[in-house]
Amino acid sequence: MDALERAVSRLLESYERDGGVNHSNGPNLPSREAVIRALADVQTLVFPGFHEDEGIDDTNIGYVAGELAHRAAKVLVREATRSLEYKYRVSGANGCPAACHIEARDLISDFFEALPPMRALIMEDVDAAFRGDPAAKTVEEVILAYPGLEAVVVHRIAYFFWEAGLPLIPRMMSEHVHSKTGIDIHPGATIGKRFFIDHGTGVVVGETAVIGDDVKLYQGVTLGALSVRKGESESKRHPTIEDEVTIYSGATILGGATTVGRGSVIGGNVWLTSSVPAYSRVYLPEGDHFARVEMQYLDKGACI
Repeated sequence: MDALERAVSRLLESYERDGGVNHSNGPNLPSREAVIRALADVQTLVFPGFHEDEGIDDTNIGYVAGELAHRAAKVLVREATRSLEYKYRVSGANGCPAACHIEARDLISDFFEALPPMRALIMEDVDAAFRGDPAAKTVEEVILAYPGLEAVVVHRIAYFFWEAGLPLIPRMMSEHVHSKTGIDIHPGATIGKRFFIDHGTGVVVGETAVIGDDVKLYQGVTLGALSVRKGESESKRHPTIEDEVTIYSGATILGGATTVGRGSVIGGNVWLTSSVPAYSRVYLPEGDHFARVEMQYLDKGACI
């Protein structure tokens, strides 16, 4: 026991010396567990009847939705208040916690106002997954079983809070779904309509990536940065993927100045650090280590 007491004493010294303690007798950070519970309730509001043990019907759907919304809102207001307290504490601003609670309450109200159009956008993602995967037998299968869709749903939720300037909570959400699906989408990434990630394991989408409409990614795709220097944190570090692009498994596309033009196809295992024009076909010829680029005219379909 003496050894244990000495270890505890050294731990206490490290708390004082190195930090990393969320003091219960001071302003608390948001609870990861509470955020995840609220996220689960919001996901259930997006897809009612899909994630509960008991089904719903026309007689109780209003009650169930209302109960879920109020429960999630209560938790999110509390955790968003803590997040805003942290934000203003770090910046040295005054006025919390009362002002932070009001700001959090307004933010969560705005979120629930945005949820119906967000759900419409998500249903387009569902349709893209169903149409884009020959193995998908039904829309219900996509909603229940596709990790790529779950990652996209959580991203759309987290992105709202990221755009609103709320710290900590969007990253909690994105890292939670990352741990579940193996798909790592930074909450700051901008993603268009009808986005589909097939299989999904190992996909990485960086903070400043911009993805257009009708884009399809396969497993192992990285949309990353050429440099990881801290001084470049405020610059665009990740690529732009224009509309109707397909990127096959293992492809790596790097750099904030890199743009993949509309309608292009990036083959498996391609390493791309420079832009390609619209309707390009980029692939690794068999036995070669260097990618080949073919460009096609939209109106003629002829390779040049």
